[in-house]
Amino acid sequence: MAMETGLIFHPYMRPGRTARQTFDWGVQSSIAADKAGFTSMMISEHASQIWENIPNPELIMAAAALQTKTIKFAPMAHLLPHQHPTKLAMTIGWLSQILEGRYFLGIGAGAYPAASYMHGIRGEAQDTERLNDMVRESLFIMEKIWAREPFFYEGKYWKAGFPEEEAAETEEDEQHRLADYSPWGGFPEIAVTGFSKNSPSMRLAGEKNFKPVSIFSGLDALKRHWEIYSEANIKAGHTPNRQRHAVSHTIYVGDTDAEAKREVMEGPIGYCFQKYLIPIWRRFGMMDGFAKDHGIDPIAADLEFLVDKVFIVGSPDTVVEKINELFHKCGGWGTLQIESHDYYDDPSAWFHSLELAAKEVAPRISLPGQSASVAVEANAA
Repeated sequence: MAMETGLIFHPYMRPGRTARQTFDWGVQSSIAADKAGFTSMMISEHASQIWENIPNPELIMAAAALQTKTIKFAPMAHLLPHQHPTKLAMTIGWLSQILEGRYFLGIGAGAYPAASYMHGIRGEAQDTERLNDMVRESLFIMEKIWAREPFFYEGKYWKAGFPEEEAAETEEDEQHRLADYSPWGGFPEIAVTGFSKNSPSMRLAGEKNFKPVSIFSGLDALKRHWEIYSEANIKAGHTPNRQRHAVSHTIYVGDTDAEAKREVMEGPIGYCFQKYLIPIWRRFGMMDGFAKDHGIDPIAADLEFLVDKVFIVGSPDTVVEKINELFHKCGGWGTLQIESHDYYDDPSAWFHSLELAAKEVAPRISLPGQSASVAVEANAA
């Protein structure tokens, strides 16, 4: 099986974009990715950041479902500390039924303090350990809601339950039964993202046999993510499978190396990094892993350094070479989740890049244990 391509939509819309524009761009992107052959689209949930303004990813997913055929969707991620688990369980179950199998669930604890504050979580309550404890309790409640068996739970953070339902004895009784909001197929596949080198999310993913999704933050962190996940997965009695591993990264494929670099440096990706991401990465030490990989001071890591040394940018041949080099160093992964950017004004170059990634790059990537020829043959089958 060849490496799969996915899209991750944060969405990195420049300040000034309207909610309608962000929504439209999400739907347009889903259609283009579906036509190109992408297997998945993850849509972030963010309440506080002006560049990442999607408080309800399920709205884009529902609209996109009507205009796509095969691509699967996931909120990536629903932030469990920010929502009551019963309401969220019902939303997830209903949407997965609407998508009829083209759905999986991403969960997280939340990365932005402002968003947690808006949901009543402040000060010491924003401690990472506490937020992850909330994730576990929320997930426990949601699983019980989906099981549709009677319970009432008074937890550390939430109260929730599912009422006992008497057997229907008449036709009138049947008309008043409880609605079924359990997910399509009974239980959704669940994915978890990790960024920091010793990510607790990767440990949770391994313990629960969830799908691990790494936000690329340097080679050491990427390798450590798989180690943490594998150790926890084996301890829980499972067999780690690298093809389940997804890696989110900044990718741009052009017809030539020069064209691709120019489009990234001068286009929406470069604008986003100069105005938003590079300052954030420097402020919170998120540039450290990239700088360490290449032996430079993090303060010297500018846009051109990222384009040349960190991002995967170039012609299809160059991108294949760069990804295979990463595979050789880290062991590889199954799905490349391409970070989406704001090409709303003129999407043609971006959609061309997505098509090249899916059709000219992915089929030539050697998955762990495969040769390049095997990957190409598997994709053609």
